[in-house]
Amino acid sequence: MEPRFEELKEKILVGKRMDMCFANLKTYDLWHSFMPIKHLITNQLGTEMYSVEVYGRDFFKNYDPKAIFQKWAAVEVADLGEVPAVFETQIVPKGLYAVFTHRGSYTKAPETYDSIFKTWLPNADVELDDRPHFAVMGEKYKKEEADSEEEIWIPVRQIV
Repeated sequence: MEPRFEELKEKILVGKRMDMCFANLKTYDLWHSFMPIKHLITNQLGTEMYSVEVYGRDFFKNYDPKAIFQKWAAVEVADLGEVPAVFETQIVPKGLYAVFTHRGSYTKAPETYDSIFKTWLPNADVELDDRPHFAVMGEKYKKEEADSEEEIWIPVRQIV
């Protein structure tokens, strides 16, 4: 599994967030609360949805499945002009990302992440950077279908 590398420009996201841990994922609850009101966001750019994770600086150094992180269900917007009060904003700063394509049901995504973090990253010429991680679900995303596709964006930096 080899990624492509992208230099991301800053992204402005609007959505909902929830604190959770890998031992008690609440992803379904988060998206279930977001999707019925997503239409209230009037200045969306494109139709893609973003599943964003914000981890603490040492989250992966001392991995604990009970460690809390933020998970977002969001869309990209043109600006922060009018954000309905039921939503929050997340600015994803510019930077280098390794972009992987996950093919198949979202239920198989943990296998892709496992491969990224246990096989690819330890052998890569880059290291994790302390910026949000995210998945982009565009027109090829079909939830549980075998031909579903989503992009997984992992923040990286060159090893110095």
